[in-house]
Amino acid sequence: MTVSIKTQCCIVGGGPAGIMLGFLLARSGVKTVVLEKHDDFFRDFRGDTIHPSTMELMHELGLLKAFLQQPHQPIAKGLMVVNGQVLQGPDFSHLSTQAKFIAMMPQWDFLNFIAVQGASHAGFDLHMGSEVTDLIEENAVVKGVIVQTKQGRMHVFADLVVGADGRSSIVRALSKMTVIDNHAPIDVLWFRLNKPKNETLEVLARIQNGNFMVTIDRGAYYQAALLIHKGDFGGIKAKGLQAFRDLISAIEPAFADVVQAIDSWGKVKLLNVQVSRMQRWYRQGLLCIGDAAHAMSPIGGVGINLAVQDAVATANILTEKLRTGHCTVEDLAKVQARREWPAKMTQRMQIMAHRHFFSGTQDNQTLAVSWPLRFALYLFAPLLRRILSHLIGIGFRPEHIKTQPTHSDGTFSEA
Repeated sequence: MTVSIKTQCCIVGGGPAGIMLGFLLARSGVKTVVLEKHDDFFRDFRGDTIHPSTMELMHELGLLKAFLQQPHQPIAKGLMVVNGQVLQGPDFSHLSTQAKFIAMMPQWDFLNFIAVQGASHAGFDLHMGSEVTDLIEENAVVKGVIVQTKQGRMHVFADLVVGADGRSSIVRALSKMTVIDNHAPIDVLWFRLNKPKNETLEVLARIQNGNFMVTIDRGAYYQAALLIHKGDFGGIKAKGLQAFRDLISAIEPAFADVVQAIDSWGKVKLLNVQVSRMQRWYRQGLLCIGDAAHAMSPIGGVGINLAVQDAVATANILTEKLRTGHCTVEDLAKVQARREWPAKMTQRMQIMAHRHFFSGTQDNQTLAVSWPLRFALYLFAPLLRRILSHLIGIGFRPEHIKTQPTHSDGTFSEA
């Protein structure tokens, strides 16, 4: 038996863009269904960086104090170890935001927090373990989605379907809209490392002899990300686990003991890095945002930030349209017009980093920096750190909450 439900907005994907948009719409009285194909939010290979601009949104929503009670590690100044030398990275302490740091928060805690906020509003309807398999279309207009759940098939009809289901978006694929691929030269291997007993510095990035590894602090352990050349994972596995463990130990000798816990390739997850974007993010009845619209490289860890900003802009532009049932293609175009420029600019920065740092390197080396570039980086280091901290922490076009919450009787709060 197929179950059918009707809503004003159906959001496919329970990541940062989808959950944030669902919360904001429901907060303003829009009936919203959020569909997440997994049974929970626990995914070890998701990013953890919550940026100052995202926490500024939490402040605007009156949630920052509660948000910062979630498990997190604040990083005001990013430290890097380059060939054994400790160097300063981005410095967020000078930003004009409430939180002058990046919060390293497991993404499942972030998503659970926002989902709880959404659940406090009657219009928020989150379905876990619900995988979209097809679009419902009528005369080339998207009317809803077909969903497979553990209980059976479900049809969700909506005035608007939002694809927020990430870089492997099924909504994007089903929409058959054009995607521009910029062919990233790297992939990322995710794995867990227990903290060594003698580890004292909070180091975010470790570079040794051209190999680049990020270590995300999760309290008792690191979530590590090793950058590799695109398509090299098969060759790395062919050399064996011990060679992989030796590579990690060479990057950071303090990991020599803890890396032994990686005793199977099942503990190493491959992230296929993409830098791509849709040429057009919408068609009648359908809009894509976040990684579904513009997949980002992990360089700078800005993907979550852009996804959240997309959600805020979408809510700002479409809330009243959805409430009144008059959301047009022209309204959807306004979302892309608002968010395409920051996405393009961020991708250009990432592509430039790929070209100058991660292309044309020697065997077994991911990172390469020419001597002229090293000199320029050294000469302008203080200025570059401030620029980089703003680009990472704030972004090119930060959004602000413009929607208003509704009371239980449906009336709006005072602005």
